[in-house]
Amino acid sequence: MNHRSVLISGCSGGGKSTLLAELRARGYPVVEEPGRRIIADEIASGGNALPWVDAAAFIRRAVDVALRDMEMAESHSGWVFFDRGLIDAASALETLTSEPALRPICSAHRYHRRVFMTPPWPEIYVTDSERRHGFEAATAEYHRLMQTFPMLGYDVINLPKSSPATRADFVLATLGSCVAPAAKPSPS
Repeated sequence: MNHRSVLISGCSGGGKSTLLAELRARGYPVVEEPGRRIIADEIASGGNALPWVDAAAFIRRAVDVALRDMEMAESHSGWVFFDRGLIDAASALETLTSEPALRPICSAHRYHRRVFMTPPWPEIYVTDSERRHGFEAATAEYHRLMQTFPMLGYDVINLPKSSPATRADFVLATLGSCVAPAAKPSPS
């Protein structure tokens, strides 16, 4: 288990990226969401591995990207924060295709035991060119993940609906109460 790789997951449009920007501003390494990076690459190259064109190809690529991200995070000595990751992708793949992806992949590749979840927050939810699904689909995704993480042995902690600074303080205080190697934040 990688005790330093901390996953921020939950409802789309729930403030994950904003929280991670706050953690980055405080000097912590942050791994951007695989899905957004894939969409940007696919649009730039004219590819089809997009959630609204070929969802299975998109999700399989997200699994691969998340695995590489976890590998790269091993070089850091302190906390590394992930905007979504392997479990999000494997859960989506299993839901879409019924392929048994969760347990085989996610048992071999673990994050910190505490996973932070952004709950549905309709007041801040927006769609954009990369997030085309509605709030109902985002909420369904959240509920699926809320079942998935405990099934895989993770402690799920819902983030408060508060400012990014307050959320970052909450995450760091919660991690501070864990038995895990802590290091001073390193500049990005």
